Amino acid sequence: MAAAPAPAADAAPKGGGSKKLIIIIVAVLALVVVGGGAAAVLLMKKKADTAEASADGEEEHEAPAEHAKPKEHKSDGHPPTFVPLDPFTVNLADKDADRYAQVGINLQVEDPHLAEEIKNYMPAIRNGILLILSHKSSEDLLSPEGKQKLAEEIRRETARSMGYEVPDPDEDEDNADEDSPKKKKKKKKKAEPYNPIVHVHYSNFIVQ
Repeated sequence: MAAAPAPAADAAPKGGGSKKLIIIIVAVLALVVVGGGAAAVLLMKKKADTAEASADGEEEHEAPAEHAKPKEHKSDGHPPTFVPLDPFTVNLADKDADRYAQVGINLQVEDPHLAEEIKNYMPAIRNGILLILSHKSSEDLLSPEGKQKLAEEIRRETARSMGYEVPDPDEDEDNADEDSPKKKKKKKKKAEPYNPIVHVHYSNFIVQ
């Protein structure tokens, strides 16, 4: 009969073990909660850093676009087009001796299609140039100024032969001289008329 209290002694350790288990579980849960919160904070910070880095990257890529300038394009966009004419041989207007000139000409035009159009007007163009040359004297053609003036006259006459209205600047100056000084002041400078012939180049120039 004296050994009966033994079960009570065994119950006490069981109760203590349960408390320890509960404490351990609570501690583990606390660690999980704290760890999860820290992980969430770190994750949010990482996302914020990534977003900020992405924004900086976009600004870096967009910045050059704001300052980028469009490429300049040339108005012509193609090399010059030249139309060679058969050489001209003509008697000059010298009165003291028989003189003649042999002149080779290349017409520079602004459009390749215009080169084909010139061929359709070639008889009229050659006629106009021959008339200009036949009215020149050797003295008119020997100086650089005379050659330059002839080139301008050929350029203008070629355009006229093709139907373009290109006035003679000398005629405009003569008309201006007839006006009074008051009218001259009121006159505005006219825009240069359109001429499809850009330049007249000499391939050879002989005066004999």
